[in-house]
Amino acid sequence: MTEFNDALKNRLATGLGAFQHQLADAPHLKHAAVCLTVLSHPAETGRACLLLTRRAPRLSSHAGQWALPGGRIDKGESPLEAARREMREEVNLHLEEAHCLGRLDDYETRSGYLISPFVFWAQETGAMRPNPGEVASLHPIALEAFDRPDSPEFITIPESERPVIRLYFEDSNIHAPTAAVLHQFLELALHGRVTRVAHYEQPVWAWK
Repeated sequence: MTEFNDALKNRLATGLGAFQHQLADAPHLKHAAVCLTVLSHPAETGRACLLLTRRAPRLSSHAGQWALPGGRIDKGESPLEAARREMREEVNLHLEEAHCLGRLDDYETRSGYLISPFVFWAQETGAMRPNPGEVASLHPIALEAFDRPDSPEFITIPESERPVIRLYFEDSNIHAPTAAVLHQFLELALHGRVTRVAHYEQPVWAWK
């Protein structure tokens, strides 16, 4: 079990502090920010988890899919400000700038977005709840649940020369862009490896 404690927090902060994240120059894309939030499991106190959500079923795009809290950056916002706002709006989690441990690489999506991921450490999560207009449910997933010999999987498709990345955990799977962002975080957090993910492809159904 990976414990939610100061040792893990310091290890993540050190790894992210040394990580040279890559920014994409893509002014033609809509800019969004997402949050990879490390917290203690509500039912297994002391177990380190990562917060995933299920998107609300009535959303116009990617309804019902696994996701990281996040969304489009408003005019005048920085990516970090947008990430914190989205956490408040989607899951009622109020995070300060000091709770941010670092930033990962930008990821360009086929649907026209540039995603900037931020890693947060959330100590107080008692008020956390899903906003039903955007989020169907909240899922704290133990970090080690992602660390499997069969995951990630890289799939070849005729529509692209880039490999499609797919992650497995429990009885579920996740595709890019969420899978790409998660993979980079897990490689750094669990194994101390710097892994680039911008070249990983999304499945064709996610290109819209």
